[in-house]
Amino acid sequence: MSIDAKADLATQARDLGFEAFGVAPVDPPLRREYYLQWIAEGKHGNMSWMERNNGRRLQPENILPEARSILCLGMNYWQPHPERRGRIARYALGGDYHKIILKKLKQLCTHLREHYGADQKPYVDTGPVLEKPVAMSAGLGWQGKSTILINPKECGTWLFLGMIFTTLELEPDSPPPDRCGTCTRCIDACPTDAITAPYQLDARRCISYLTIEHEGTIPLEYRRAIGDRIFGCDECLDVCPWNKWAQLTREAKFTPRTYPDLRIMLSWDEATFREVLAGTPMRRSGLTRWKRNICIVLGNIGTADDLPALEQAARETDAVIAEHARWAAAEVRSRLP
Repeated sequence: MSIDAKADLATQARDLGFEAFGVAPVDPPLRREYYLQWIAEGKHGNMSWMERNNGRRLQPENILPEARSILCLGMNYWQPHPERRGRIARYALGGDYHKIILKKLKQLCTHLREHYGADQKPYVDTGPVLEKPVAMSAGLGWQGKSTILINPKECGTWLFLGMIFTTLELEPDSPPPDRCGTCTRCIDACPTDAITAPYQLDARRCISYLTIEHEGTIPLEYRRAIGDRIFGCDECLDVCPWNKWAQLTREAKFTPRTYPDLRIMLSWDEATFREVLAGTPMRRSGLTRWKRNICIVLGNIGTADDLPALEQAARETDAVIAEHARWAAAEVRSRLP
């Protein structure tokens, strides 16, 4: 296929709101042995789906056997944190990126089919695809020491990834060099030492994992380190020096939503939780984990005014919420004069 097709697709991607575009081969290098060892050591925690479908995850050519190329697209999502109690990771401040980006990928798939007669399969963090190493092969960036993809041109660490497996044959791009150098800011900044060595992450220690994926009780050793983070953590992303070129996201649907104070959200029932968080990534956490996280945050930053809400939560029938509420109330009282 001519270079014109690739240039056309890059233009279409930009018009759809993507800042980064590249092409990877269908058999990119994926650090397969490291991934399997990581799983064998249980460092993925309870994310059991990462153990399944490895015949496709580690061999992308099996996802769409007729595929000849993988289109990799990146969308900037950086924006400042709004002023409120309790931090939410930047990726979750607005609408659910899965739905927003998938809609755009499907538009590009339509263009591919209508103009080039190609068949496609799009993915946005929803299938057995190792997006970061694939995106690295497509030239979108390199995986930093935090394991986060770093886009040096304009997005830094703030890049949502989308993939399109296509039967259209395109010239692959080249991966950029690793430019982390001797920098260890991400490793040094991690509140729970989850980055156990350069390019190695133990998800079981990661605040993003603990507040989003981990079910049940959060170990005591991590609760104070969670600080004021209700959902996710941006610490290793924030400190990356490559973010000096990051710009405000162009996607209006990522605009931060407004929420009540932590005390009010701690009293939510299931219906209110689902209604208020509809269309956001946070809804998938479920009410128990949401309230559990709020209790931890109040335990770390709460005041005497928060004690009635915590005492009420301590009487809930859900044992996880009740235990975290009791812990939080004790932490607040320990700070009172």
